[in-house]
This record gives sequence, C-alpha cells and structure tokens, in this order.
Amino acid sequence: MTPLRQKMIDAMQMRGFSVRTHRSYLDAVARLAKYYRRSPDSLSGEELQAYFLYLAKDCGLSGAACRLYLNAIRFFYLQVLGRDSFGVTLVVPKRAQRIPELLTRGEVGRLLSACRNLKHRMALTTCYGCGLRVSELVALKVRHIDGERHLLRVEQGKGAKDRNVVVSATLLQCLRRYWQVMRPPEWLFPGREVSSPLSLTSIQKVYTAAKRRAGIDKVGGIHALRHAYATHQLEAGMPVHQLQRLLGHQDIHSTLRYVHWIPDHREGRSGADLIAGLEVGHG
Repeated sequence: MTPLRQKMIDAMQMRGFSVRTHRSYLDAVARLAKYYRRSPDSLSGEELQAYFLYLAKDCGLSGAACRLYLNAIRFFYLQVLGRDSFGVTLVVPKRAQRIPELLTRGEVGRLLSACRNLKHRMALTTCYGCGLRVSELVALKVRHIDGERHLLRVEQGKGAKDRNVVVSATLLQCLRRYWQVMRPPEWLFPGREVSSPLSLTSIQKVYTAAKRRAGIDKVGGIHALRHAYATHQLEAGMPVHQLQRLLGHQDIHSTLRYVHWIPDHREGRSGADLIAGLEVGHG
C-alpha cells in the first residue's frame, strides 16, 4: 500500500466514513491515477476537468456517478493533500431528478407475503416498518430492541450517528413471535453462521426474489422499502420534522423530497402502524 493511499484511509477513518464510502472513494482515486498513469497528486486542475469530460462523454456515466467521483476526488485533494482548491471549477453533469416508482401499501403486503423464509420475511418487514437503510437492517442485534418503550436502536447509521426508531405495536408483536421461533443469540438476522449477520448481498437478493414472486415490476432494490415507509408515513399525517429524525436525515431537504411526491400532504397525527392491516402471510 502506498503512503498516499494509507493517508487517505486514515483521513476517512478519522471522519467516520462507512466501509462502502471507503471503497468507492479509494476506487475513484485509483481509477483517476490509472487513467493518467501518474500519481494523482501530480495532476493539474485542467487534467481533472478533462477526466470528468472523459467520464461523462466516453464512459457515459450518469450525473450521479460523476458526482460520486467528484466527491471522492474533492476529498482527496482538499482533505488528504490539504489543498485550498483544484485551480479550476470542476463541472460535472447535473444529477437527474427522478421520482422513484413508489410501492403502494398493497404491493408491500404482497411482497412480504411472497417471502417464504421466516427470517427473510421478518427482515424485510422490519426494513419497511422502521424505514431502515439496508446497512442498518443487517447490523441490528437482539439487544437493540426495547420492547418496553417500543423503540429500535440504530447504532452508527449514516454519518456515524445513533438514533432511536419507533417500533409499532404490530411490528413488535411480529418480532417477538420471530424471536420465540428462531431464538437468534446476537444478530437479529444472522447469516448462515449465527456468529455473523446476514450480508447486504443476501438480503438484496431476498428482496429481488420476493418482488419477482409478488409480480411487482417496479424498478428499484430494497431501498424502495425505506421510500415506501417515508411516503406512507407522510400520507398518514406524520410531521416532516418527526420523519426527518426517524429516517436519520441530517439535512431537512433530504426529507422534504418525499413531501414533493405527495402533493396533498397535510401534517396531522404522529404517524401510523404501517404493518397493521397489511395481510402478510405468516406460514
């Protein structure tokens, strides 16, 4: 490992970046060095701008993908190398603003019912019922459930922050039945080896298979359950600031995008028991 790569890893660890961010940022800077066949700390601002043109024009990367590269390279130059600027204003394609194909309540119910394995069905039910990110879902431990206060503790979510999420009465009842049957010792949703959690890849595949069996052809992976949670809670009248806390959004604008998808949103109650009335099979 080169000293420069180690310095970048140290900088990301000091800031509490996730493992996924580590990988994507390191890969972006490594690809930049490979393209020019030079150490990235020797490149000029003009060369960096030419590289982004190459990514957008020749590689056909989307605005979102180009921005990931931009964030990684900006971090490298400003935080790792300690430079004040790039020397030029880097331009990347705008990120496309698309409304995802949101799952209806009925579709969520069909999807969960199509999941035949108890552990897998309970994992997807918890993901939807608490609006979790998939990385937060697989990191859950049995001790994170506070049945007395109806809370689920999310440890070190995005941005290295802890938060509590409300667990509805129906979801809590489902989790208790699941524990009585499966008796997971530590991880709430263990992998093949009970000493390790279910992997991100495994639960993504579970979601895709369940969606296919349910006859749902809407685009998107397991993150659609988090989108569904947010929109369904807003439809039930949950105030935006409360939803922001439950989702773990640092910026309120990340939460407000859901309001834009619900033109007739009106704040009222504190939210809904989303699992109640879904008619999910428990065979």
